[in-house]
Amino acid sequence: MPDWDERYRRNEHSANVPTPLLRIAVQNLPPGRALDLACGVGRHAIFLAEHGWKVTAVDSSRVGIDILQQRAREAGVTVDVRVADLELLEFQIEPDAYDLICVFYYLQRNLFPAIRAGVTVGGTVVAAIHLNDGKVGAKPSNPAFLLEPSELRKFFSHWELNYYREGGSEEEGHHHDTAYLIARRPS
Repeated sequence: MPDWDERYRRNEHSANVPTPLLRIAVQNLPPGRALDLACGVGRHAIFLAEHGWKVTAVDSSRVGIDILQQRAREAGVTVDVRVADLELLEFQIEPDAYDLICVFYYLQRNLFPAIRAGVTVGGTVVAAIHLNDGKVGAKPSNPAFLLEPSELRKFFSHWELNYYREGGSEEEGHHHDTAYLIARRPS
């Protein structure tokens, strides 16, 4: 398991530009409540807050959250931050609470029922998660942290899929193919 505090101290994973998928997902959505799971240093949370969203950002790394808070102050926005280990269930996703839930490059399969339940009717989930594509030496290497092909689509099989693609990464620094999803919770 990587030491995320140390990685953030070394300025790894320090991008501050949101993934293009998030920009696409919110371009026609009215701002509401958003949840950014495994938010790291907060590039997505800050982007959303800058665009009028009321954002809760959760990560297990205190260093990542501290960087997020500094960046939010510099941007002049407020983000409700939580240091919590999602694997230990230190943060509970409230049912029907969020208009948008973001999951980028983090896989915890047992969270998907809570993610689906946490989105309001008509709300959106946006996700980009690495695939188990057989690339030797690519990180993460543990298959527990990699989706199987079509697996993300199956987690949202009864939802409106506004966008779904599996393939090469849209961002630098990602070595695995990725599953990209924008899904709307049906009524």
